[in-house]
Formats: sequence, structure tokens, C-alpha cells
Amino acid sequence: MTFFQNFLQLLQQMLQFAENAPIPFVDETTLTLQYILIPSALAILISVPLGVLVAPRPVAAFLANNLSGAARAIPTLAFLAAVIPLLGIGFIPTIVGLTLLGIPPILLNTIAGLRGIDPAIIDAGRGVGMTRWELLRRVRIPLVLPVIAAGIRISVVQITATTTIAALVGGGGYGDYITYGLDLQQVPPLLVGAVPVALLALVAEFGLGAVQRALTPAGLRVREESEVTSAPVAGSNELKSKPVAA
Repeated sequence: MTFFQNFLQLLQQMLQFAENAPIPFVDETTLTLQYILIPSALAILISVPLGVLVAPRPVAAFLANNLSGAARAIPTLAFLAAVIPLLGIGFIPTIVGLTLLGIPPILLNTIAGLRGIDPAIIDAGRGVGMTRWELLRRVRIPLVLPVIAAGIRISVVQITATTTIAALVGGGGYGDYITYGLDLQQVPPLLVGAVPVALLALVAEFGLGAVQRALTPAGLRVREESEVTSAPVAGSNELKSKPVAA
């Protein structure tokens, strides 16, 4: 059989399994989407305000950065195993574990973005009579939105790619199909669980990447693209760059 025929046969087996799966594919899809959307929303609601709060305070920002870095070093599965005596198994510990996984990228980017704003811009805002709240709402947040969006993109992709571990603590989702396929040593069930997760991660990556680009000011996009396309010209010591239209 040719590769194409093998591929069609495997695809047919995957579709047959999805139609007759022990747990309906629609139910597992709904549960997996909950494991993506709820932790992502919670991570944003926790990380952005916390980042805004600690960014002006050097000691608090330093502690937040280091604690977030340490938290990223803890495997999510190890955390879920550790909290089973407190939270049990199933939906709740999975939501908590995935939320904690999603917090560090957003928090780190929020702090780094706010602390990286040129002080001259803030002084100019104060000079025209802006209050602290007005500076935050009209100057700081708009300037760091692209950086925060980048953190959210990383966070959501990580959460999406990790949802399959829910099956290991009784949480269900696409991970059930993966463990089922591994137990029976069958490829179609495994792929029915793995392929949708990969597709969802790609959708999150490219979709939120587009959002990040939309939030980046046009002038900054042109400057960054100009820097990327800059190249030495043979026989010359100068660099010529051609801005790419955003």
C-alpha cells in the first residue's frame, strides 16, 4: 500500500473511533475547551492586575519575577499529584494546575513591559497634569498591550498543550483518548486525542499572534520589520533598510 492509502486508512480508523468512542467526542471536546478557556481567563485576571501592582516597586517586582521563574520549573503533573490530598481529583485540581501554569508568562511580560517604559514619557504625562490612574489607563497600559498580548499568547498555548494531563488525575478531556490508545497499544485512539490538541494549540498561536500584531502600533511594526530586513550591501559599509508596510 502507498503512503496515501495508509494515511486514508488511518484517517478512516480515527473517524470510526471518534464516532464510537467510549466517551463521546463532543463531550471530551467541550471539557477540553473549558480546560483552555477557564484557566486562561483566570491567569489573565490574576496576572495583569498583579503585574500592574508590583511593577513600580523594585523589591516586589524582583520577588514576583523570581517566584514566577521558580514556579515554571515545577512540572504541572507533579503539582497536580501534590494537591490531590487537598483538592481531590477531576475538574477543580486541573483548573487550578493549568491556571498556575498560565500565570508566569503573563505576569513576567506585564512587569517587564511596565518597567521598560521610558521615564521621559511618564514625566511628560505628569507635566500635562495626568493623575496616576490617568497615566496607567492612557499611557502605561496602551504602551505595554503588545507585550502583555505576547505573554497571553505564550500562556494560552502552554495551557492548551498541557490539557491532556487532566486525564491522569481523572479530569477527562482529550487525554482520555491518549491514555486509552496507549493502554490498548492502538494508534487511532491516541491520534484522536493528540491531533485536536495540536490543532487547538496552532489556532491559539496564530490567532493570538494576529491579536498581538493588531495591538502593536503601526510605527513600531514598521520599525521592527525595517530592522529585520536591514542587510549589508556588498562593497559598502552602510546598511540599507526598506520598511515593510504594516
